[in-house]
Amino acid sequence: MTELEKCTAGEIYNCHDPVFLEFKKTTRRLLAQYNALAYDQKAEKREVLEQLFGTIGTNVSVGLPFICDYGRNIRIGSNVSINMNCTFVDCNTITIGGNVLIASNVQIYTASHPVEYEERVVQDWDTESGRYFCNTYAKPVTICSGCWLGGGVIVLPGVTIGERSVIGAGSVVTKDIPPDSVAAGNPCRVIRKINGAAK
Repeated sequence: MTELEKCTAGEIYNCHDPVFLEFKKTTRRLLAQYNALAYDQKAEKREVLEQLFGTIGTNVSVGLPFICDYGRNIRIGSNVSINMNCTFVDCNTITIGGNVLIASNVQIYTASHPVEYEERVVQDWDTESGRYFCNTYAKPVTICSGCWLGGGVIVLPGVTIGERSVIGAGSVVTKDIPPDSVAAGNPCRVIRKINGAAK
């Protein structure tokens, strides 16, 4: 398997492989362009976002500044508002459905590292290896249609937030959240059902 295939499959991969460094180079250039645009430069913003993201629907707003890792792994539906100062670490896929609200300072992470030290740090690492000194893997994140993520929410690798759910400000989402739920806290837990869902 290539390092890109390993990454996509959620396996340990070399995040310093040339393919990822090239992704980052392109993304940094596009982000510099995007974050330098004025609020009302809608057409110019759209043009950059179409180059940056894997897919993008209609009526999508991404506030400034915005930070992401590769860009190409972000897939966004229609009628999506992403407020200012959000960070998407899209080493694996971040899928955002339609009619989604993402407040300021939201962080979505797909990348992680093994917990055990012996697995986390490359034991025979040296500067000539071309590898990063620690092991990395990435799991996809899905924010389903109709969701609202409050300010400062952090979503961790591998999480799916179900349709129409609301995540309270400042929450750290470590596990899947079912559809039609209000959830909050650290770790984030379901508080109650909404939208006519059964209790």
